[in-house]
Amino acid sequence: MIPSPMELLRSHLSKVRIPEPTNRIYKQECCISFDTPRSEGGLYVDLCSFLAFGKEYVGWNYEKTGNPVYLHIQQRRKPVREDRPLKKPTLLAIGMEGGFDNQEPEYEETYDIVILPDYVTLPFPSVELPEKVRLAVDSILIAEGAERKGQLASWTAEKKKVSAYAMNLQQMNNGVVVPPSGWKCSKCDKTDNLWLNLTDGMILCGRRNWDGSGGNNHAMEHYKETNYPLAVKLGTINADLDGADVFSYPEDDSVEDPLLAQHLAFFGINFSSLQKTEMTTAERELDQNINFDWNRIQESGQEVEPLFGPGYTGLVNLGNSCYMASTMQVVFSTRSFISRYYEKQSLKMAYEMSPADPTLDLNTQLTKLAYGLLSGKYSFPAQEMDEVGDCKTTTSSAKQEGIPPRMFKTVIAANHPEFSSMRQQDALEFFQHLLDQVERGNAEKPGFDPSRSFKFIVEERLQCPSGKVAYNKRTDNILSLNIPLHDATNKDQLEAFHKMKPEKNLEGKEIANDEIVRPRVPLEACLASFSAPEEVHGFYSTALNAKTTAIKTAGLVTFPDYLVLHMRKFVMGEGWVPKKLDVYIDVPDIIDITHMRSRGLQPGEELLPETVSSGEKMEPTNVAASEDIVSKLSGMGFNYLHCQKAAINTSNAGVEEAMNWLLSHMNDPDIDDPISHDSKTVELMSIDETSVETLISFGFQEEVARKALKTSGGSIEKATDWIFSHPEVSSSVDTDATSSSTQAGDPGVPDGSGRYKLMALVSHMGTSTQCGHYVAHVYKDGRWVIFNDSKVGASVNPPKDMGYLYFFERIDS
Repeated sequence: MIPSPMELLRSHLSKVRIPEPTNRIYKQECCISFDTPRSEGGLYVDLCSFLAFGKEYVGWNYEKTGNPVYLHIQQRRKPVREDRPLKKPTLLAIGMEGGFDNQEPEYEETYDIVILPDYVTLPFPSVELPEKVRLAVDSILIAEGAERKGQLASWTAEKKKVSAYAMNLQQMNNGVVVPPSGWKCSKCDKTDNLWLNLTDGMILCGRRNWDGSGGNNHAMEHYKETNYPLAVKLGTINADLDGADVFSYPEDDSVEDPLLAQHLAFFGINFSSLQKTEMTTAERELDQNINFDWNRIQESGQEVEPLFGPGYTGLVNLGNSCYMASTMQVVFSTRSFISRYYEKQSLKMAYEMSPADPTLDLNTQLTKLAYGLLSGKYSFPAQEMDEVGDCKTTTSSAKQEGIPPRMFKTVIAANHPEFSSMRQQDALEFFQHLLDQVERGNAEKPGFDPSRSFKFIVEERLQCPSGKVAYNKRTDNILSLNIPLHDATNKDQLEAFHKMKPEKNLEGKEIANDEIVRPRVPLEACLASFSAPEEVHGFYSTALNAKTTAIKTAGLVTFPDYLVLHMRKFVMGEGWVPKKLDVYIDVPDIIDITHMRSRGLQPGEELLPETVSSGEKMEPTNVAASEDIVSKLSGMGFNYLHCQKAAINTSNAGVEEAMNWLLSHMNDPDIDDPISHDSKTVELMSIDETSVETLISFGFQEEVARKALKTSGGSIEKATDWIFSHPEVSSSVDTDATSSSTQAGDPGVPDGSGRYKLMALVSHMGTSTQCGHYVAHVYKDGRWVIFNDSKVGASVNPPKDMGYLYFFERIDS
């Protein structure tokens, strides 16, 4: 006998839960697609997990979980009333009571209870339904959806709390005067992510991420040693101080310092005069061109033909999320990301491999985003309705709604204080954060990692006055280029323009957009500046046994599949005034950087000697590494074993001597071999099994975990750092790391021809990376396409000379 729908529902009541206030409830968007209640087939909310699924995907959830009971939500558009009143906003918010009315059309919502696998349907509301089902559905309907809760809260104006330590902050009169540029960590060589302690004026690097990226923890360690509470991040300070990032260590949060100008002035940074002179001057220079930038980059006024279909899907701006939208449009135009998250991985495969909550899984959300952008399912002209609710005929000027990457943003920005906010961010920083997260997510299968296609090895050559050399290597994923304004090709026009400007100002006449002349610098000059010789002062030469000035040059050991060029348009001018270089970069469609390949140690070159001459082996039983030197070096992020060897081989002469030895010997074939006098100790070392299990839970193999713990003295943090810095161990690939090799066979780093073609650019409009707007232009299907948030169209005049990030694809020979 076939049970009735009500009997069937009662038999599944154990699979129905009444949500609690702490439960995340999804009811506006499918967790593995961009289907909504307005999509064909509506949305199905699992009454056990409270996850939502589109009509095509709800069956997958039933197969995976066995949960049979769902709330089916459908929305149908209502006719728009012509006399709909406009409300005046009373709150700086969107989509909230009292906020801006974005005039979205209204929808009629209907509900059903659906039981899988046969899609048996019962109407809701109905008094005949079991009380448990009615309570569960009522709770879901009145709850704020997880998709919107965080977004709506972030739209309200953010206000940092005033630090309890700001008003009575004690500052040390130690004579420290902070220069406007050229900063470096006081304890290591980091030149980015630097923080100025407002008590003693120490400049120190920020926190180290668990994978070894970021800073070296020196600012945090300084606080632990001194209890000096407040620090400001260098590079975030502007003349009105609104954007300055002040962090309170005891309060463990970003805070407001009402006396920040006074605290900065204590160290020679005086803003009171700048606000009326240099800053307004710099802003006026930039504001002359700002409207031109917006019109040119967004191709305003051009007849841009809207594009629809696979690969032409726009991204809804979630609130200052254009930095993410422009970056992701470019990333998902590369073969490596398309292959990894679209061609070789289906949505169903990603969902089946996902944890219980796929909304928090990066692999699932990247796959969801890939299918949303590339399938064409959501790329069609938005339907306009007439007064009676019928669809109007679409025209060539129709636009698409785009897809909202909310779940992806939540995952990729998790635990990141900036990207999780609604503030504008730097597209470059987001791109590098994305690659870091993708690499980590593919750690178990590095061969599938698409971020590898951007990796390359940079080799720096240092030559001291003795004529002897040292070679150091590092891995990078962007080539950051200075813009040599003195190499401008239109110097005559620039000179004439600068003569004309004061004359116009005296006459009280404004300079028209078509009269403005900007420097034009060839991309070749920017690339040449990367390889140009540079003086390194204070270099300790082991040949001269003294500090001296060395000459540094740089080249690329390997060429990536995709070469990303970052144009350093944002600089710190004199007097601490942030400045955006007003410049055009002449970028050709084809470039050849073969001449930038570094060949390592050449015949006739002699390496700088070790502090202990080769052949004089330290007597291992008589020499022990200075723990003070080792701890300071390892605190800078160096491998613990390498630090021990550096201290021993420099006779514990000091941190600087040990660091110079370490930098000269990082590529020694035996650098990872255990120290001889400790070899038995290392082999017999008792490894904490809990530490082994912890590393295994990170996704590392047991054999690799044990070797890393032995090499790192049992420290999980140092062992993790060792594993990430030795990917060849995980992939069982042995490489020869001598100074003269080209490293072309290094695992995880591609190599090939040095010829590239321009495939995309990300442009920026505004005075700084923390404000303004980003737009992407991508070359696909034989034409340039503009991606401006949800707007996608055929580009008429791509601003190739105004890019902030340029993406080049290698031309296969």
